[in-house]
Amino acid sequence: MISKIKNNILEIQVNDNGAELSSIKRVGDSCEYLWQADPAFWARKAPVLFPIVGKLLNNKYTVGKKEYIMTQHGFARDMDFKLVSQTPDSLSYELENSLDLLKKYPFSFKLIITYTIKGNELTMSYDVCNTDVARMWFSIGSHPGFNCPLLPGERMEDYSIVFEKKETLNRTILENGLLTSEEPLLNNQNVLPLSQNLFERDVIILKGLKSQYVILKNSKNKKQVKIDFKGFPYLGIWSKPSGAPFVCIEPWFGIASSKTSKPALKDKEGIISFLPGDVFHCQVKITID
Repeated sequence: MISKIKNNILEIQVNDNGAELSSIKRVGDSCEYLWQADPAFWARKAPVLFPIVGKLLNNKYTVGKKEYIMTQHGFARDMDFKLVSQTPDSLSYELENSLDLLKKYPFSFKLIITYTIKGNELTMSYDVCNTDVARMWFSIGSHPGFNCPLLPGERMEDYSIVFEKKETLNRTILENGLLTSEEPLLNNQNVLPLSQNLFERDVIILKGLKSQYVILKNSKNKKQVKIDFKGFPYLGIWSKPSGAPFVCIEPWFGIASSKTSKPALKDKEGIISFLPGDVFHCQVKITID
């Protein structure tokens, strides 16, 4: 089921399946900011990544002496969430563990995702509750895709991602979904011009950023999307190098495994650990202009 909320500036839609954001529009404007899941390129819109981000080595991990199988980005994006609260400006969804999920992920948890609009801002809040009797390990990430270009007559090459601060950063390279080497991306710069060939080596993975937000903007008009990711240690930027008219800007608490990663979930880079009864909170804010 699709649920909708709107104010005098912004209108959003969210799907119960995956608690996935499904539409972002400004009121009175037919421009759709969110990618609309054309299966010719990518059949998702804004999946939630949980309880892992990226791919595991051989799609396997261990907790204690037991081995589990989990595919890329985890299972939350494919689960039906329960809409537990709706107000004129918010939607809140919940996913809890089940007997089936315990076969994939041996922890009792509650994942609450809340979408709130205020003016031209959309806040996506993620709360992970450890309802187990033991220490729990997980990662979580946001994966929204934005139409790029936004309007007819534009090209991806008209667009750039502008960082809050000048950055000197390497991008981590993936091979078959696993971390390998690094190569330079920005050298005391804050503008990353977009192009199709930028993604020929898959997703751009960044860590150690000084910036707490980026802006997707273009040279043709004043429309832009600002993504605030304060506190997130990783940022992914992704599209397909096949003329795909979208770009994903992905704040992550977690990252893919490498070819030399240890199998234990607790040893995975970027993994979050917390005790029974603890609640982990993070949020991403999207501002639409």
